[in-house]
Amino acid sequence: MPAQNAAHPEHDLSPDVVRDRLPDALDHESFTPRLLALLTYELVWRESHELRRLFGLGTNEWRILSALASLPGASATEVSEFLDVNKAIVSKSAATLVSRQLIVLSDGPRGSRPMHMTAAGAAMHAAMRPISVRGQEIILAGMSDAEIETFNANIHRMLAALRAADADADPGADDLGDIQDDVEA
Repeated sequence: MPAQNAAHPEHDLSPDVVRDRLPDALDHESFTPRLLALLTYELVWRESHELRRLFGLGTNEWRILSALASLPGASATEVSEFLDVNKAIVSKSAATLVSRQLIVLSDGPRGSRPMHMTAAGAAMHAAMRPISVRGQEIILAGMSDAEIETFNANIHRMLAALRAADADADPGADDLGDIQDDVEA
């Protein structure tokens, strides 16, 4: 009779079920992509929760206001590229901001719709900004200016490496096919 799963002793496992930790399993406490994802998740969750609680707006609306603070008159496409998010997300969040009279859309060249903050939008940006800045303060606490500069430089280097790897990748490559072949073997 096969050994029973310790977490679910009531279930008998078939002989082909892996019962032990794989020798090549990732160390989740030191696997950098996981740690970065956890950090990002915690920052976004904290920020989104506070923005919704205080202002009835979420992280996506904040990102648009923040982008327009730097790029007044940017179109949804330009904001989408600047934020590296799907244009549909920008359009949906922009509609929310328009309905709250925090931004206005105007007619631009070739059918574009430049977006500008209203005075109320600028005031909302000023009110929301400390929440985002607080997240940065939390994660950088205890670092010297030089450490922060190095940390940010490393993040920029990692982003550049990922973007270069993505640019070099062939969308029709057999990577997924190879994985599927391994799974079916």
